[in-house]
Parts: sequence; C-alpha cells; structure tokens
Amino acid sequence: MLLLGSLQRQAVRCETLGSQMYADLLQRLVHSYEIGGVASVVLAGYEDPPPGSVIGLRLLGAVHGLVLAGEAPELAAFYPSVGGVWDPVRGWEAFEQVLQSRSGEVRALLTQPPQTNEVRRSAALYGGLLQLVREVPLPVRLFEMGASAGLNLRADHFRYVADGESYGAADSPVVIEDAWSGRKLEPGALRIAERVGSDIAPVNPLTAEDVRTLTSYIWADMAERLARLRAAVEVAQLVPADVRREDAVSFVRGLELSPGHVTVLWHSIMWQYLTDADRASVDELVAELGQRADESTPLARLRFEPSEAGDFLVELETWPGGVRRVLGQIEDHGQGLVWL
Repeated sequence: MLLLGSLQRQAVRCETLGSQMYADLLQRLVHSYEIGGVASVVLAGYEDPPPGSVIGLRLLGAVHGLVLAGEAPELAAFYPSVGGVWDPVRGWEAFEQVLQSRSGEVRALLTQPPQTNEVRRSAALYGGLLQLVREVPLPVRLFEMGASAGLNLRADHFRYVADGESYGAADSPVVIEDAWSGRKLEPGALRIAERVGSDIAPVNPLTAEDVRTLTSYIWADMAERLARLRAAVEVAQLVPADVRREDAVSFVRGLELSPGHVTVLWHSIMWQYLTDADRASVDELVAELGQRADESTPLARLRFEPSEAGDFLVELETWPGGVRRVLGQIEDHGQGLVWL
C-alpha cells in the first residue's frame, strides 16, 4: 500500500533530520493503521496518496495546530513547541486520544497542503542572488512562485554566518548559522527593489491565526526551526512584501521585464506540487520572457528543487542567452548547502 510506504519513508526522514518525536509518531501511525486502529479511520480514503502529498506531515501538522491553539491540553504536555516534553509512550496515547475525539477536524485539515515556508532555505536564495548581482550589478525585482507567507522574499534582511564570516543584515533577529560551505562568496551590493510572491493558498505573517498555521507545520521538537520562523515573522512585520493568491502559471504569465533592473523568478521545493502540464507551461512562459530580455532588461531564474537523480540543487539560468548552471548542492530543509 502506497500510504504505509509513504508514512514509513517519512518516519525515516524525520529521524535523519533530527525529529525523533515525529519519527515515533509516524511509526505508531503505521502500526495503528495496520491493526485497524484510529489511524485507519482518520486516513481512510488516502490509501494511494499522490506523489508529493506528504499526507503524514499533513496529519501531524493538523494535530500540532490544535495543540498550538490550546485545544488539546492533554497532548500539549508532550509537545516541546509549547513547553512540553516528548514521551514516546504516553505522548502517543494522548495523540491517539486526540485523533479519536477530533477525527472530523483532523480529516478536514488533511485537504490542506503543508505551508512550511522553511526559513533556512533563504540561504540558497540569498547566496544565489549575491552571485547573480556580481555578474549583473542591477537592482533586483524578486518574484517567488509558491511563496507561502513570503518570508524568504525578505532574505536580504536575514543574517548568514558561513566560514567565520557574516553576510546580510548584521542586526537581524534571523541568524542562520553554518549557512553554507564550499566556494567563498563575496559580499555584494544586493538591492531588492520589489518583492512579489504567489501562492494558491497564501498565508499572512501579520495575523496570529496564519502564523499559527505556519508554526503547525514545523516539526514540534525542532526548536531551532521554530525560533527561525518566529524571528522571520518579526522581520516580515517590518519589511513589506506582496504575496498574491494566484497559481504559478498565471503568476509567471503576468511577469514583465523592467529597464534598469534584473527580474528574478525564484522557487524552492514547490515544483513537485505542480502538474506536468503546469510545469511545462511555466518553463515555456519563462523561455518566452527570456527571449525578450536584453542587457538593460535581464532575466534570471533561481531554483532550489530536486534533480532527476533525487538530490537537491541550486540552479541559476540567465537571459539574454539562456545560460543555465548549477551553483550548489543542498538538502531539502536548506541545510548542508555547498557552493560549487
């Protein structure tokens, strides 16, 4: 069954990335499903989830949201995100009780794709832009597909520490340690003139409810990720960005070039959520826009997505010319970034 395989793979992934709590919960969900327990009720209809749907993380995010909202106090005692301490036995018992008593609410939330807006991924964006503006020293118009809350549209307002040096905003509450390694980057005169994103279900980082939604999809025992998110929300309250409710194809179709600026289309770990037809349309629209680019109206596409081989790459394509190259290798949450 595809569902059980998906849950088991995600459990391994969570453990590898440092979330023993979520690895435990996913393994317990597999067992509960196999014996016809509450997991088989909550996950009924999801036996063959489509690729990229990460149904296990949707379920964990739904329950985490109840905890953050104060609606599952018996479970909160085991959630580090609200001051609790995880216990694999008693924590699962409390989790199971929530699934039994709130199954309808949890199932309703399974239809929503995770909105993580992982802040550490901004290292790939910021470092890629530094390399771009050394070649094309113009102000950047930054556009992001699948922007979620648009936190990474503020990447130049974060601080990055790499190889003993500091980049970005020195006084930022967002500090990304060990941001990257490999080829040394030169601090550049990065100027972002415009910040625009699109998402089919955008999240507003200026409202408490939407911030809770973002937080619910952060794994509850990963304190560093939670702290980065909360700090990025502080930055978002000071640095405006326009995130529109719009699908990727419509968003890219509406892009225009601007004299005296480099127009940058950025996306990270969202390509998997598009259909094959939509991916082809985006590629075609970007290529058409690139054909209209010249030295005064350059275009760049910066992407952080999995390759066909399954690893994650940071790639940059620039016009005029349509030259595409790999800048670095990275892991899916933005850690382990190595500039080549």
